[in-house]
Amino acid sequence: MNGTAISNFACVIFNVSFMNCTWHVGRTATEDTQYFLYWGSLKNENVTECKNYIKDTHGRHTGCRFQNVTIKNNNPYFLVNGSRSGQSIQSYEEYIKLYKIEKLTPPLNVTVNCTEASRRCSIWWQPPRTSHVENMSCFKYEIVIENKTEITENDSYLYESFSSGKRYSVKIRATDAGFCRVSSNWGEWSTPVEFGTQQFTSTSSYTLFLIPSLAAGLTFLLCMTARTYFKKTSATVPQPRDPFRELSPMDFQPEYTNLLKKQGTEEITNIEEVMECK
Repeated sequence: MNGTAISNFACVIFNVSFMNCTWHVGRTATEDTQYFLYWGSLKNENVTECKNYIKDTHGRHTGCRFQNVTIKNNNPYFLVNGSRSGQSIQSYEEYIKLYKIEKLTPPLNVTVNCTEASRRCSIWWQPPRTSHVENMSCFKYEIVIENKTEITENDSYLYESFSSGKRYSVKIRATDAGFCRVSSNWGEWSTPVEFGTQQFTSTSSYTLFLIPSLAAGLTFLLCMTARTYFKKTSATVPQPRDPFRELSPMDFQPEYTNLLKKQGTEEITNIEEVMECK
């Protein structure tokens, strides 16, 4: 059936191991047309169907989301077929080199160290993460500082127009250096790193901010806990009364007088035995 096959099929790998494939429905596809995506190493070998489809408002499959994708096979096979009213429709097939469709992650740990005396800033970073590239010289980088662009194949850069009274921003992205299996498309930009105005060291790593903040918060919590503990343990404990304390001279006379009053007058009764004579 002419016009039922998909069009504009495209896939992209991002964040190292995720892949999205999308397509447009055929120009003559009706609302009951449905598409199915399969992919595998070779056309005639076992292929796997998509498990997480993207759908349009009519419920038709217009894409697929994949996880745990590794760029090992250089040229996998993709097939999209389908049906309409119980009848098969035109299929679409293509071989794709996975490394060519990868969107590289941003360079990691962009760090800036400036020296006011020399009016220079050293900028360095780590290569983007990938699932298949081990040679760090496979990348080249685009650096943008204050709308000024530079290209370098190194993982460091020396900026020589630094003024401590001015604020700067730098961002970096990566692409293929020309001799590795790396996408020739530019990757994602790194998070902009600001430097200048007496701030001589900056980094895109959030740990440099989070670690001191967490340490300060933990110290405050420990201080409050210790303060509460010492307040409880240092409370005044009432002293037990000494039952054997000596009476003072002022207390002795009243006590003795009371004792005499309690004794009262002793009454003596004589009992005589009377013998009766019989």
